[in-house]
Amino acid sequence: MAIVNSIFTWYMKKRVHQIELFMKYPIDVQEEWFHNLISSAENTEWGKKYDYKSIETPEQFKQRVPLQNYDSLKPYIERMLKGEQNILWPSEIRWFAKSSGTTSDRSKFIPVSPEALEECHFKGGKDMISIFCNNKPTNQILTGKALVLGGSHQINQLNEDSFYGDLSAVLIKNLPMWAEYYRTPDISIALMDDYEQKMDRMAEATIKENVTNISGVPTWTIVLAKKVLEITGKKNLLEVWPNLELYFHGAVNFSPYREQFKELIPREDMYYLETYNASEGFFGIQDQISSEEMLLMLDYGIYYEFLPLEQLCDDNPVTLSLGEVELHRNYAIIISTNAGLWRYVIGDTVQFTSLSPFRIKITGRTKHFINAFGEEVIIDNAEQAISKACKETGAAFKDYTACPIYFKGNDAGGHEWIIEFDQQPDNFEKFVDILDQTLREINSDYDAKRFNNLALCRPKVHNAPKDTFYNWLKSKGKLGGQHKVPRLANERKYVDEILPLLNL
Repeated sequence: MAIVNSIFTWYMKKRVHQIELFMKYPIDVQEEWFHNLISSAENTEWGKKYDYKSIETPEQFKQRVPLQNYDSLKPYIERMLKGEQNILWPSEIRWFAKSSGTTSDRSKFIPVSPEALEECHFKGGKDMISIFCNNKPTNQILTGKALVLGGSHQINQLNEDSFYGDLSAVLIKNLPMWAEYYRTPDISIALMDDYEQKMDRMAEATIKENVTNISGVPTWTIVLAKKVLEITGKKNLLEVWPNLELYFHGAVNFSPYREQFKELIPREDMYYLETYNASEGFFGIQDQISSEEMLLMLDYGIYYEFLPLEQLCDDNPVTLSLGEVELHRNYAIIISTNAGLWRYVIGDTVQFTSLSPFRIKITGRTKHFINAFGEEVIIDNAEQAISKACKETGAAFKDYTACPIYFKGNDAGGHEWIIEFDQQPDNFEKFVDILDQTLREINSDYDAKRFNNLALCRPKVHNAPKDTFYNWLKSKGKLGGQHKVPRLANERKYVDEILPLLNL
């Protein structure tokens, strides 16, 4: 196995040279993909509607094709779900990634073309390993197994030719044989729908394996890790899997979970690699050991545009191409892909941390923020504040959500938080003060509204009992890797649903 590992490491590192090429010529690579996408789709129903044959520049494309969201593409996708082809993309599309992103009751079915599978999602998966192998040549990850926390929905058949499931389930069902050989647990367990039973079965099935790397959302990985330690009676995961050296993570900010993972995996050289992979496409990979920012992957069959967040609700928003973006400004991502998503607003916001090469950090969701009083608190602000409050009070949080408290009579407004801790803060009121003070330090709009409690009073924070969010997700039938607690909301819907579970 060591020889296989060495050969594979050498092979994967060759890809690094191609990555370096698009890092050096990013605009050229993006323009080439733009033309490839437009010419590929010119004879589709969509391509004919917008006369793709006559589009020669990105500027013409932007002028002619309106920005899209799931609702605007839904009529086309519903026809594709029934088996119609050549609607948005020319190749046969049989697979759809069922996505909700948060706890929204409405499911989205994102088309996954053969090109999107191979040139985007699987290419991203291989690049994760390539970058890791390049950064850590002495690794031994292929001498053991990859523990993959799959999706919460199995593959379901829509008709003779169409199937849907969580993105992770779609990927697992289509993995090449060599990748399936290295994955654990068995597919019958990985794609179980019952997430509680699944955690038990996954733990039991993997504790005897030589697990060298883990892929999964931090929240659910911690649930599995605790189950493994409960079954084995061990103190940490290295006592179960001594060769564990790599953790691939994504979907939520990892910073607030870092200390918990250090306790679960007390290895000084444990490698953490963040990825930005969604049902709509694979967008970014953390390519540097010393930095958490992610390299924007530019040769995956995706053409990018970026919309300044303040223009999101404008009647005629003007998007920017890659060469026009600025550092440290919030943008909504717009994508056109080799699965037929055209000028599609995916709902995530990012900031560029570097323009040479183009590196990003995820700052939140276009719909997940609090701006009831002009305070403009985004998820990135909340994550920084809660991380600092945890660090200074010895706490470890499990999940949280927050929303506005609206003006009532002469009372000021505020923010109401529900936080569930894995490790309680040594002083809860101090925790709240640090949370509040950090938000004031990093967000001048919040600070201005907090001045003398003028518009915002001190945050109201509820210390939620164990398993509050787990029980809430379970009550909504939303247990699983792709279902996440909405961190921030500009309405009270989620908080008002959860408050009764606190027995206040």
